Amino acid sequence: MSARTAEAIDTKMEETIADVRDPAPAATAPQDDEEDMPLPTEPRTIFLGGLFLLALLAALYVAAPIVLPVVLAIVLKLLLQPLVRLLDRAGVPHALGALVAIFMLVMALAGIISGVAGPATSWAGKLPEAIPQIQQQLAFLARPISSVQWMMAQLQGVAGMGVSLPQGSSEHSVNVMGMLFSGTTTVAAGLFTTLIVLFFLLVSGETFMRRLVEILPTFAEKRQAVEITIDIERNISAYLITVSVINVVVGLLTFLVMWLCGVANPLLWGVTAFVMNFVPILGPMAAIVIFLMASVLSLGVTWWALLPVGLYFLIHVLEGEIVTPMLMARRFTINPVAVILALLFWYWMWGVPGAILAVPMLAITKIMCDDIRPLRAFGHFLEG
Repeated sequence: MSARTAEAIDTKMEETIADVRDPAPAATAPQDDEEDMPLPTEPRTIFLGGLFLLALLAALYVAAPIVLPVVLAIVLKLLLQPLVRLLDRAGVPHALGALVAIFMLVMALAGIISGVAGPATSWAGKLPEAIPQIQQQLAFLARPISSVQWMMAQLQGVAGMGVSLPQGSSEHSVNVMGMLFSGTTTVAAGLFTTLIVLFFLLVSGETFMRRLVEILPTFAEKRQAVEITIDIERNISAYLITVSVINVVVGLLTFLVMWLCGVANPLLWGVTAFVMNFVPILGPMAAIVIFLMASVLSLGVTWWALLPVGLYFLIHVLEGEIVTPMLMARRFTINPVAVILALLFWYWMWGVPGAILAVPMLAITKIMCDDIRPLRAFGHFLEG
């Protein structure tokens, strides 16, 4: 071998090593691949995906009594998981920590229900006769009130509630409190199932993740599954905790406003504001109408009756335009149009519980689509 040939070989080896250490522009393809948002182009794939989606939605609609408690348990698991892990770090056994978390949840729900059951029943008896009086006193609100009545009647029809009306009341008069807590009735029917599923998810829910990782064929797929699970749990848990704390503050402020303004049963309206605030946009709008009727029935047709409604609207504006975006905008951005469509769709599917679960389910869908390359375009479409 000549000296010139040996020198050429050494030069080629040095160039190869340099290419490995400093990849050429073509080696940046994986980064472009991460940002790529492929769209399906084969008609068969599109049609099969559409048929699968329709079949899945039909199954969710038909099996709502079974699926809804399971979905609710999954969302509650994401909400309570940080507390269970905190108890684990404190040395509490895992199963006992799960029981403590569920017990605290049940006690909170029982306290809220026992506190508002009496006032809700009282208002439920007053409203069928009071709505026609409000229509006479507030003639300029006749059309909105009629629309609310029609909506409540539809809700009662969907929920299957047979509400008996007092004699002498209009056949279109409805029970507002029954409408407001009709979703609670639906959830309460499967409460035992929800709590059982929730307990086992908290105790051994990670078993499914381990088994899924074990059956995936490649290391890249195993890592992707773990990353998606951790991403969903971290973001959705933070979202649910933040929203719950914000809604508790809104409920407390509404309670103080109603109490200071002299509206009867302020605790009931504070709980109403807390529950309604879980349904973005539509919930506060319905709460404004409900609080207006409560103020008129308690304070009469005076300008003073508008003060509680105005203060609640101010609380909602401060919460929706300043506090919530400041706390969640960096972590969570979803297209507002997608939020509205999700609320309407899941309300039609599952009623009030569906409307409450719509945004968490939409957030879980977006996170999964962002982490799965074939679905990345849909996740980008959902981004705010």
